[in-house]
Amino acid sequence: MASGRHPTWYAFVRWFVRVFYFGTHGGIQGLHEDRVPRTGGLIVAPVHISQLDPPAVACSTRRRLRFMAKEELFDVRVLGPIITSLGSFPVRRGESDTEAIRRAIALLEEGEAVLIFPEGTRNDGETMLPINRGVAMLAKRTNALVVPVGISGTQFVMPRSGRGSKHKVTLSYGEPFRYEDAAQGATERENRELFSAELERRILQLASESGLQLKSDARASGRTESADPERSDEPTPKQSAEVRGQS
Repeated sequence: MASGRHPTWYAFVRWFVRVFYFGTHGGIQGLHEDRVPRTGGLIVAPVHISQLDPPAVACSTRRRLRFMAKEELFDVRVLGPIITSLGSFPVRRGESDTEAIRRAIALLEEGEAVLIFPEGTRNDGETMLPINRGVAMLAKRTNALVVPVGISGTQFVMPRSGRGSKHKVTLSYGEPFRYEDAAQGATERENRELFSAELERRILQLASESGLQLKSDARASGRTESADPERSDEPTPKQSAEVRGQS
C-alpha cells in the first residue's frame, strides 16, 4: 500500500471522503470535469485557499492523482501512512529539494497526473500569489498537459483559523494546455513569464466561475527572477525550493 499504486484503495478513500465528509459539510461539485484527460502526463494546477483543497480536487475528478505534500505531514500519526498509501510524496519547504522535483518529473514522464499548487502555499482568499517558476520548468521539461483549477468553498469549510462551517465546495476545471501553447516569446525567460501569466489568468477566471473572486498579485509571476534567461531545463536548487510546501 505504501507504494501508492493501489487504485482500488485510492478509489475507496476518495468515495469515503466525498460521501462522509463533503457530503455532510455542504456537498461538493466539479464543473467541466470532462476536460481532465484520462491518460498521459498531467499537471493539475489549482488555486490554493485551504488545506482542504487537495482532497477536494481528488474527490471532484475521476483521474487518479499523485500529490506533492509538505514533509511535515508524513510525520503525523495515522495521516502520514494514509497519504503515503494514496500516492503522496514529500517536499521540504523553504529549501532546495531536487529529489521531490525529480520525483515529479519521473511521475509525469510515466504518464501520471500530479497535483501541484502553482502558488506554493495558501493565499488569503482575496489575492492570488505569484506563480512559482518551478511549475513552468516542470511543464516545459516534461511536455505534460496542464489543467488549471478554480476552487471556492473550502475556505469556509476549513478556514485558516477558527471553526469551519458547512458550505458547498465548487471546483471548475479548465481546458488543458501545454507550456509551448503560451510560451511564444523570444527568450526562455520571456517564455516562462508568458506561461506563468497565462496559467494565472486561467486560474483566476476559473476561480471566478466557481464563485471565488480573486485579484492578481501586483508582482507579476516570475518577473522577480534574475537568472540566465537561457538556463537549462534541469531543476536548479532555486527552482526546487520554489516548487515547494504544498500546504
